[in-house]
Amino acid sequence: MSENLSHLLGRKGINKNLFEELGIAASEKGTPDIAVMEKLRQDFLVGKSTVTGTVSFYDFLKPENKGKKVYVCNGSVCMIKGTQKGLHKKLEKHYKAKEIGEMCCLGRCHENSSFHIDGTNYSGKDINNIAKIKKKKQATLEKYKVGSKGAGILTAEYGPIKEYYKIFTSILGKDASTLLSELKDSGVRGRGGAGFSMAFKLESCKNEVSDSKFIVCNADEGDPGAYSDRYVMEQRPHSLLMGMMIAGYIGGADCGVVYIRGEYPESVDIISECIKELHKEKLLGKNINGSGFNFDFKVIKAQGAYICGEETALLSSIEGQRPEVRVRPPYPTQKGLFNKPTVVNNVETLANLPFIFKNGGKTFAAIGTARSTGTKLVSLDGYFKNPGIYEVDMGTPLSVVIDKLGGGFIKPVKAMHIGGPLGGLVPVQKIKDLTVDFDSFAKEGFLLGHASVVCIPKDFPIVKYIEHLFKFTAHESCGKCFPCRLGSTRGSEMMEKAQSDKTYKIDINLMNDLLETLEIGSLCALGGGLPLPIKNAMKYFEKELSVYFKK
Repeated sequence: MSENLSHLLGRKGINKNLFEELGIAASEKGTPDIAVMEKLRQDFLVGKSTVTGTVSFYDFLKPENKGKKVYVCNGSVCMIKGTQKGLHKKLEKHYKAKEIGEMCCLGRCHENSSFHIDGTNYSGKDINNIAKIKKKKQATLEKYKVGSKGAGILTAEYGPIKEYYKIFTSILGKDASTLLSELKDSGVRGRGGAGFSMAFKLESCKNEVSDSKFIVCNADEGDPGAYSDRYVMEQRPHSLLMGMMIAGYIGGADCGVVYIRGEYPESVDIISECIKELHKEKLLGKNINGSGFNFDFKVIKAQGAYICGEETALLSSIEGQRPEVRVRPPYPTQKGLFNKPTVVNNVETLANLPFIFKNGGKTFAAIGTARSTGTKLVSLDGYFKNPGIYEVDMGTPLSVVIDKLGGGFIKPVKAMHIGGPLGGLVPVQKIKDLTVDFDSFAKEGFLLGHASVVCIPKDFPIVKYIEHLFKFTAHESCGKCFPCRLGSTRGSEMMEKAQSDKTYKIDINLMNDLLETLEIGSLCALGGGLPLPIKNAMKYFEKELSVYFKK
């Protein structure tokens, strides 16, 4: 990270940032004109390499995106379901081939056949109405189940906004240290994958001395198969926004940045409208309720890059830099966005705060397990009889989620990829051994992560899925470290060659060396986490994979 560049890019403040300006410049043609890029470069006093490096990285900014009018989802679930080739053919009747691009993933994993047109997502049977959709006379028919078993914190209705925000106004004027103690009592851990203590981050930020600080919501839910954050933003948006406001008060931040993936246009619109509503209620701005606390929001629409789910890459992205992972220390709570103390948490984590400060940290801690407190949202894909979003107390048997809430599988399944591309590949025979919490999954050699569930049916080759994971990582790598950038590419090449060339067998020692290099040599969890599902596959599906490896 260049400290000078971060400082320079922050001189205009968050409301006039290079990243957003580039997105605006690309909105008409799919990529910014060179003349506009030059003007922005001069306006922000940065070099051509900075602007060109940023534009060339993102799926929805780079020159290859020019002229695209419709995008087809290429996420894991849609890929396994096999719906997208037929979808593509139907779209070709209405669009030229060069006008059709790809997005990953649209969060429509519950019904597949997903595509995007003019700032709106569609899926399921929507393609049958493509003529009306092109004329903007047909909305999406999307619908998925939402349920809970246990406390039901995030799936509960929160009622009228004025009444709900009394939770926030009641803490204004209270000592931040006292509120921090309440948060510590709750034991809430990050729901984005790492399971890191939220209170620790906020305390670290609170202890820093700075003229400004940020609370950043990582709403770049890029894990194929996951759509729980989308559910919160679109159906429980004020839980997220109030959670950020409370976090801002405790940490001493005056600005909340909601970084929402471009693949979720409806989420961007809903969150933006809710912020306007809060302004009307005079719950944002200067000296809120006469408390002396200042706080406001900025919504940033991302431009298509999975790596921005990594917190330091996300911060570089907002600044307008190429979203490369930063070396730590310093940590974001010390030097984050524009070199200011910054707390980064994901949607689900922040949305828990209103419950905690209404009912008390110990009440939250009484839900779930000792080390995994509270509840967890789980995303079930279209291979379940009841696909949708379900909230369960931490510690709930996985079998309850699969069989009772999800209703079981619609066809025989041999494995579930839980927790995103970097999560564990769980064979169905291990369902009985797992409970929905961080420790249970870690103990069995898996990762709960985002708790998204991608099913792999019995007739889908595991080798093909491994190849898909390597390719996904190669495409989404920021490129900063060699193990991730090169290792994922070599892995993809080996898996592809083993399937196409019957004379070629993968050297098992070479594969193990590659996975070890990725695991210990990568700067972040993208390269470092990729080996987990592949090791799971090699362990539990050794017989199926044996034909592709040297004995």
